Amino acid sequence: MSDETSVVAGRKPVRELLENDPGRVDCVYFRRGRDQAMQHIIDLCKRAGLHHRFVEPAELERLSPGNHQGVVARVAGLTHVDLEQLLDQTRGAPLPLIVVLDQVQDPGNVGALARTLYALGAAGLVTAKHEGAFLGPAAVRSSAGALLRLPVAKVTNISQALDKMAEAGFSLVCARRSERAEDALRAELPLPAALVLGNEDKGVRPGVAKRCERDLFIPFGREFDSLNVAQAGAILAGLWARAAGRTGS
Repeated sequence: MSDETSVVAGRKPVRELLENDPGRVDCVYFRRGRDQAMQHIIDLCKRAGLHHRFVEPAELERLSPGNHQGVVARVAGLTHVDLEQLLDQTRGAPLPLIVVLDQVQDPGNVGALARTLYALGAAGLVTAKHEGAFLGPAAVRSSAGALLRLPVAKVTNISQALDKMAEAGFSLVCARRSERAEDALRAELPLPAALVLGNEDKGVRPGVAKRCERDLFIPFGREFDSLNVAQAGAILAGLWARAAGRTGS
């Protein structure tokens, strides 16, 4: 199943998309006028036989408001996988870790986190069909195209999804401070695992957190309020990747 058509904007994201997954691209739009910085991207379009057009700046702004750097690619929407399919695929991933987003709202956070997860080899993301971030153009832009390749499962109920993961043998870990929370820098990080990250303001909901057998917190070296979801998730995923490298998981 796919969402509606999305866009990827900016020279580097579009170039990486054309180099790695040109089959997802429907059309590439370039700002009209000579721009030598675009020549490599134009050559990639020609090599792949992709439709491309030169348009006025106003049309690019309509397709992707903001810093598009003069190039926008229209791509097929995100392809979602079933939760069961994602669980089956996880053990074959370079890093058998799934990140579960509990009512995370900011598409930019989701996109930035997806970029890190894809680079580290994580298995994918789980998000709610309702009350979660819209994974459209803003999220794809922030992910530099990683959301077009990282498996994403949309579920009706996060708590029930975690129950299924536990039944499948996944360790369930919640990112939050609590009386039982462990220092993430010192904790053992087993795999396969599901890491739950919560809403930007409210954190992980109690009903979701109680499904998890462990809580982790990131110790700060200075007094500071908090990290955003993308930053916290990237740090924790990096720790899992380090642990997996040490154990050969």
